[in-house]
Amino acid sequence: MTPELVVTLISDAVWMVILLVAVLVVPGLIVGLCVAVFQAATQINEQTLSFLPRLMVTLLMVIFAGHWMLRKIMELFDYLFHNIPGMIG
Repeated sequence: MTPELVVTLISDAVWMVILLVAVLVVPGLIVGLCVAVFQAATQINEQTLSFLPRLMVTLLMVIFAGHWMLRKIMELFDYLFHNIPGMIG
């Protein structure tokens, strides 16, 4: 196994993690920003007003993108498991 192959495998795994986390976190950040602007405009300082919409958006993203996320993880592991003999030898 060459160092270049190891670096490629690790970079692929890191990019996969970044992609999967971004799908879940970015919509929550956008909703949190919108709620924060609304709270600043109306001077409402309720903690649940900022927490519940972000939680709901994150759960909806898990529901809608969960199949795609699972498929991407399965593709990466299938690639790794099928190519392990060639990578080692």
